This record gives sequence, structure tokens and C-alpha cells, in this order.
Amino acid sequence: MTNVYSFDGILVFGLLFICTCAYLKKVPRINSWLLSEKKGVWGVFYKAAIIGTRLHIAVAISCMVMAFYIVFLK
Repeated sequence: MTNVYSFDGILVFGLLFICTCAYLKKVPRINSWLLSEKKGVWGVFYKAAIIGTRLHIAVAISCMVMAFYIVFLK
């Protein structure tokens, strides 16, 4: 189990947040509701979705590396 208050827990949370927002960007109803704001608190979801879609290869590699680290090294 990864603790959220450790550095690797923050990395896991960030990667899962980016992947979730990028996935939700593909759903039309949620895209218009959740990701329509580009500024403010709700803009964090939009920015995470943009990071997830533009850097999808880097995010996928980071997820695989983090999964390997958690399963085998921690």
C-alpha cells in the first residue's frame, strides 16, 4: 500500500489523476461538464487532461515504471 504523504505516493496520485482526466476527456458528457473550465480550481482537471493527451507516451511509460517500482521494489 502506498502512503499518500510520501513522495512515491504523491507521484502515484499525480499519475492516476492525469490518466483519469485524460480518459474523462474522451467521454462527451463529462468533457462538456467537467473539462469546460480552463481557469480556476476546475481548470486543474482540464490541464491534467491536456497533459495526459499530449504526453500520452511519457505518461504511459511513467505508469509502467511506477507500477514496477511498487510491485517489485517496495
